[in-house]
Amino acid sequence: MNSSMSKTRILLDTTYLLPVIGVEVEDVEKPLAILEKLYKSGKAEIYYTPFSILEILGKLSRISYDRERVVLGLKSIRETFRITHPTVAGYMKALELRRKGFKDLIDLLLYTTAKTRRLYFLTRDRELIDFLETVREDTSNIVYDKEFTRKHGKLSS
Repeated sequence: MNSSMSKTRILLDTTYLLPVIGVEVEDVEKPLAILEKLYKSGKAEIYYTPFSILEILGKLSRISYDRERVVLGLKSIRETFRITHPTVAGYMKALELRRKGFKDLIDLLLYTTAKTRRLYFLTRDRELIDFLETVREDTSNIVYDKEFTRKHGKLSS
């Protein structure tokens, strides 16, 4: 049996990758500390997608940044986290949800990638969650940032 089967597998929303490349994000310290402890204790595998890297680059293109910090951060993401990609079903589901009215295709791709790859999706995007619930999508794989912090808060102490 694969040891990863016993680990919690979590796809991160881009929000949690931004600090790695030097972009400050408000109120992200606690969830990041919890993720670090889960990862270091072997209880979690952390995932990212190329869409998050694209989103990071888009953000960086609009702000000033420390080139060396970005290079180190991107290398760290590649070396520390596991990459994952959508399935064809995930691409199609994201397209379907986009047509139902949600504007952020990258967020939809992250959600559908997590869903089709059987990963939890850690996000603080209440708008995405509300939309998915409104269109009666299964959100059981979504871990809302505030609930995650509340549930695992003692880990970050």
